[in-house]
Amino acid sequence: MKIDYKLYLRKLLEVVVEKQASDFHITVGKPPMIRLNRELVPLLNESLFTPDDTKELAFALMTMEQREEFLREKQIDFSYNFGEKGRFRANVFFQRGYISVALRLIPEKIRTLHELNLPRTLYRFCNYSQGFVLITGPSSHGKSTTLAALINEINNTKTKHIITIEDPIEYLFDQNKCIISQRELHKDTLSFEKALKATFREDPDVIMVGEMRDKETIETAITAAETGHLVFATLHTNSAAQTLYRILDSFSGEQQNQVKSQLSRSLVGIVSQRLVPRINGGVVPACEILFNNDAVSNLIRKDKVYEIPLIVDTSYDEEMVSLNRSLAELVRMGVVDIEIAMNYSTNPQELVKLI
Repeated sequence: MKIDYKLYLRKLLEVVVEKQASDFHITVGKPPMIRLNRELVPLLNESLFTPDDTKELAFALMTMEQREEFLREKQIDFSYNFGEKGRFRANVFFQRGYISVALRLIPEKIRTLHELNLPRTLYRFCNYSQGFVLITGPSSHGKSTTLAALINEINNTKTKHIITIEDPIEYLFDQNKCIISQRELHKDTLSFEKALKATFREDPDVIMVGEMRDKETIETAITAAETGHLVFATLHTNSAAQTLYRILDSFSGEQQNQVKSQLSRSLVGIVSQRLVPRINGGVVPACEILFNNDAVSNLIRKDKVYEIPLIVDTSYDEEMVSLNRSLAELVRMGVVDIEIAMNYSTNPQELVKLI
């Protein structure tokens, strides 16, 4: 019997939305797989996917133009609108000659920091008129969701022009007090760098860069933060210090002194977060929070980034928090098991002492 792949895709996506899975995987030789509480779970009532299944399901997600780009480039990122039920961020790619699909469910409602169990101190970032704010952490640990919560807080409380540059657009913002211009790579602009440079002529107050992928984008983002804009961006790094190293290492030796100087002046703060499994199911964020102050600025300028963790550890009165302190608090509250917390810590022995 011939399968109606569009209907079958709809049925599978309805299961993803109903179970509130974070991710959905389509791959040859496996049944449909969803991610619940960070664990991959098969949908056992479904058959194993054949090469034809994965190809037809992938093509059911894409427009003709997207199919052509995918076949040309061998991979593609895009967003998929599932009507009123939700939206997905999609990546379709080849592996061993077969087509696979990874879909990330994007909740329709943008949650607040409180609903995300994030520290209220992060609202401070929304009150700056200019500077550079970085949301960092490993892949799939909630960076985009945190960023959306911050942008939406500005949207609901300030009168600003916000420009987002994303690949693809994830959360859709309903304009409230702000004008929000959302630009998607390949659809609305050819590159992050070009879109960022164009913002200088578009009268933004706030700029959100979905991801800083290259030196040119980082350089333009720092310049934008220096010239009167509040810039939010994400990076795949594991700590505040590692984030600064990643930025500085993007530049050649002769450029580094200038970048250190710019960054020491323009940086507002860095949040490095992990989503940690709860004892009773689900996940909870643990965050390292760095705010720029005279000591941090001085360390960046003098190329002593390695001393920044000490500043974070000893600046609790300035609302800075180390990852270990955040994890220790979750263990003390009975939210996270100590063994799990140690797995997510960059210094487990210090964590045990803190607990």
